[in-house]
Amino acid sequence: MIEEVSNYLNQIRHEFTSQALNEEAAGDIPVELYAKWLEEAVGAQVLDPKAMVVSTVSGNGKPSSRVVYNRGITETGFKFYTNYDSRKGHDLENNPFVSVNVFWSEMERQIRMEGTVSKLDREESDAYFKARPRDSQIGAWASAQSQKVTDREELEKWVKHFNEKFEGMEVPRPPHWGGYFIEATYFEFWQGRPARLHDRIIFEKDGNTWNKYRVAP
Repeated sequence: MIEEVSNYLNQIRHEFTSQALNEEAAGDIPVELYAKWLEEAVGAQVLDPKAMVVSTVSGNGKPSSRVVYNRGITETGFKFYTNYDSRKGHDLENNPFVSVNVFWSEMERQIRMEGTVSKLDREESDAYFKARPRDSQIGAWASAQSQKVTDREELEKWVKHFNEKFEGMEVPRPPHWGGYFIEATYFEFWQGRPARLHDRIIFEKDGNTWNKYRVAP
């Protein structure tokens, strides 16, 4: 089975035939290009356009990646929310540098980003948590994210516990749960092209200025 799958992976080919990306079309502000591509991804009915892979590195140098949702953009970066006690939370406590990857296969596009992370202020995290569905709010209390659990029943027991605890009242934001802001310093916009001669436009921050250039595929 493994050999058959390996052969399949080596034989399958995809020819990229989508549109081009040039320096002029990329503009001068990378977050604006991200917003434009995101809008086009929504219009093209990409399955989950807000999903992005965030990679962190632990204190002992071990990388790990996971999918999170982009929950806000500004002119300088992105926001996401999570459990501060999770593996990524501990990684970020020791090493604030992250790498982000967004891949929209339906549009033959990829966006890579790098930057540093800081926690959002309490007021912003409170406001976002308040807007979440109640079940998600309870889940934030019930799940000790990334920690070992005995079985599914243990998790469901904690859900029941917090449903009863907060019955008839507004669910407060747990102190261990909140938002992060990624201050981006590097972007790569990748557009698939025929014969693997893909377009790759880089934005690299130098002080308050974005330097833009093309790299070979």
